[in-house]
Amino acid sequence: MADPTPYPDLNAVLRDFVASVQAILGVNFCGAYHQGSFAVGDADEHSDVDFIVVTHGEVSDEQVDQLEAMQKRLYELDSTWAQHLEGSYFPKELLRRVDPNRAPLVYFDNGSTVPERDYHCNTAVVRWSLREHGVVLAGPDPKDLVEPVREADLRREVREAMVEFASWASTPTKAGGMSRWMQPYLVLNFCRMLQTLETGEIASKKAGGEWGLYALAPDWADLIQQALDDRPDPWLRVYQPADPAVAERTCAFIDYALRESAARFASD
Repeated sequence: MADPTPYPDLNAVLRDFVASVQAILGVNFCGAYHQGSFAVGDADEHSDVDFIVVTHGEVSDEQVDQLEAMQKRLYELDSTWAQHLEGSYFPKELLRRVDPNRAPLVYFDNGSTVPERDYHCNTAVVRWSLREHGVVLAGPDPKDLVEPVREADLRREVREAMVEFASWASTPTKAGGMSRWMQPYLVLNFCRMLQTLETGEIASKKAGGEWGLYALAPDWADLIQQALDDRPDPWLRVYQPADPAVAERTCAFIDYALRESAARFASD
């Protein structure tokens, strides 16, 4: 495959990943795609390596075991990219249109080498991102696999996600309360979710933050700008507590975002 990213080390990991997945799945392999920030834009050296592997049918238990062994082998490579592979194995027919039941998929979380059954990627947002901007690593054009995603489905899902994120903001973390990683992540995600409600499209967290600087109340501009500037060393910040005053203001911003969602964006 042609180099899918500007990072040679990442391209090498992706080539190994795709070749290994093809060997494991055999005739069940349909396609492999890079999505997430590398698809919608603004990825950098700290970004996750989000993938979707499309299969013709269900992945067998034996194949899941082999994929787990592959994930463990890749994790030991001399590349930090290999330690941040995250994605799901998606049966082709299930991927084609938005699944209201959000069936669980074979999923590897960021930094994990153990598969789970999780609906993490079974969303309208992932389908839209994959269809409109997915990077083909192997297989057909994603537009041949995914039907157009309705704006109404995106908006409905984003409203639900905003409530889930608000609940997550008060959940204890490895840092105790809100971590230094979680704090700007929440601010930028609420910006981009509000942006999706307005535009009917998915943008990167950076683009969402930049939109929020001019589209949202100016009282929040400094908090948003701080989140945009607070990118270096995200993995280290997972274990560090956020400044209590900044965390409290972030919770206030979340409340504001929920009010904006209710006031400015009527349900479809």
